[in-house]
Amino acid sequence: MGEVDREGVIAAYEDVRNDSSDTLWAVFKFNGEGKGTIVHDSSGSDYEEFQSKFTDGERAFGYVRVTTGDEMSKRAKFVLITWIGYNVTALKKAKMSTDKAFLKAIVSEFAVEIQTSENEDINEDVVRQQCVKAGGAKY
Repeated sequence: MGEVDREGVIAAYEDVRNDSSDTLWAVFKFNGEGKGTIVHDSSGSDYEEFQSKFTDGERAFGYVRVTTGDEMSKRAKFVLITWIGYNVTALKKAKMSTDKAFLKAIVSEFAVEIQTSENEDINEDVVRQQCVKAGGAKY
């Protein structure tokens, strides 16, 4: 297994997935220089705070719960976001596919996956639309 703080990542992942928790998102970042270990950075329920966690100078992962449907059929969908900021070095960009594979061994349940360096791509409305598209039938 790669460099992942398994316990911290699992706890944050399960908290987002827990229907009785108010936690809607978790962010995972790399600690230390060089390779770094993927660790749980932060969690919360405010989507604007979630979106602010991704900057041009870093790479990170986000896991977010999105509720779709109407009053009759609300559904929780989960989204995995891979963030690679514009100012990330080429070597670290190249490592992201391997690092993502290590994270996905733990964070395995999601309906939508987004890889981006554009803040607009992780806007709450854009992410919700991606979940609706992935949901199938529209009545």
